Order: sequence, then C-alpha cells, then structure tokens
Amino acid sequence: MSGDELSLGAQQLGVSLTPEQHRLLSAYLALLHKWNKVYNLTAIRDPQQMIAHHLLDSLAVLPHLWSGRWLDVGCGAGLPGMVLAIMRPEWSFTLLDSNSKKTGFVQQAVIELGLQNVTVRCARVEDLQSEAFDGIISRAFTELGDFLQISQHLRAKDGRWAAMKGVAEKELHAVPDTCHIDKVQVLHVPGLSAARSLVVVSKREGDAV
Repeated sequence: MSGDELSLGAQQLGVSLTPEQHRLLSAYLALLHKWNKVYNLTAIRDPQQMIAHHLLDSLAVLPHLWSGRWLDVGCGAGLPGMVLAIMRPEWSFTLLDSNSKKTGFVQQAVIELGLQNVTVRCARVEDLQSEAFDGIISRAFTELGDFLQISQHLRAKDGRWAAMKGVAEKELHAVPDTCHIDKVQVLHVPGLSAARSLVVVSKREGDAV
C-alpha cells in the first residue's frame, strides 16, 4: 500500500480530505497502532492494512449519512465514530462501548487530537438513558434486529439507524415490522475484497419498535 493510499482511497469513495483531516486521520491511525501493541484493540496489526480496514471502511459510509447528533454503539477502538467526527466537526458524536480498555484509548485519542465534538461513554447501550440521537450507527456490533431493539430508546423523534454490515441480506428478515428499511447501500471500499454494505432503517410513523 502506498503512503498516500488514504487520499487516493478517499477520492475513490467521493470523499475529499482537507490537509487537516488527513493529518488527524493519520494521527489517529498512529495512536491506534501504538496502543494496539499493548492493549489488543483490533485484530489488524499492520498500519497499512488499517488504512483500508479501518479508515476507508469508515469513510465509505460518510456520503450516506446525515447531520445531527450521532451515537456510535459498540465503538470499540473508535470506529467509525472517530473517523466520522474528524470529517464532520459540525456534527456531534457520542462513542459508546462497555469495554473500559477501549473507551480509555478512545478518550485519550480524543484529547490528543483535540476533538471538540466527541463524548466517550463506557456503558452498555441498554443502560444509557435520557439521550436522543438523530443517527445511531454500529459497525459489526450485533445482529441487525437486536441492534434496532436495544438502541431504540435512544433514537430522536425522526432519528434513523445506520448499520454497517458485510452481506446485509441475511439479516433483513429480522427487522421488526415497526421499522422500515430505507435503503441497503452496497459499498466498495478500496483495498478491501470483502463485501460491505450500509443498512439505513427508520421507524414507521406512530409505531414503537
């Protein structure tokens, strides 16, 4: 992988990076690689592979998202929330995970990168209360139906879900009747041969999940 694969990959995804965004994404990747040696935050060890598997994979969903308050459920080492927060400083992001080791890393990364639009929470999604989000996103967190069920109490009135998946079709049957599948967007991530897709789901008018 070339040293400028991040810029080239983003361009292929239709995402333009400012020099500052490129710097912040590269700095986040360097922190992830450094901490990963000690804390085992991600199975991907090679920084070059991390560009496609983590940064570009997260950037791929950006053109299909909407502005507002976002919750990243099961953020792990901060994906996709950290990448999205760097790209959209005018949006706000709450990054949630029950693993204190991982949220500890994310909090440190937020501080070192100087991100003003990120809040980190160490808790189970079921225990988070009294917050309402315009978008609720997850990347390989749990099955689609379960994701909708356990996070529905955190959705704002017109909020929607965005679930990052591999092959999504096998999980669509589990979407509750009270929800509507707005779209299943097939994604082509530069440097990745594995299937990727984004499932956007809304709540049907007048229904509870």
